[in-house]
Amino acid sequence: MDLFLGHYNYWVVIFLMMVGLYTVISRGNLVKKIIGLNIFQVSVFLLYINMSTLEDGAAPIIAEGVALYSNPLPHVLILTAIVVGVATTALALALVVRIKEAYGTIEEDEIHKQDHSL
Repeated sequence: MDLFLGHYNYWVVIFLMMVGLYTVISRGNLVKKIIGLNIFQVSVFLLYINMSTLEDGAAPIIAEGVALYSNPLPHVLILTAIVVGVATTALALALVVRIKEAYGTIEEDEIHKQDHSL
């Protein structure tokens, strides 16, 4: 039992991944799909941060008496990924606005019906 409860942060990551994936697959609304992608993206961020954290690790500054250092590279990569994710979300929302102007809806099924009727 301790094996499962000892790694609760990974269970949170799996739960968020599944919620995000389910939202993307099951919803027809484009804004809800973007929200699902963002939830999935946050779960990946949490996974990398969880894997890179050391229990007794110190900041990577050389000092006397410190033998275990945390690697700052995963944190820097996640910070960069957050910036890219925000930019991608902004672009996706701008495309949704443009789709709404062109089709009058943001429901995926209605957009497909209008495309096939042309």
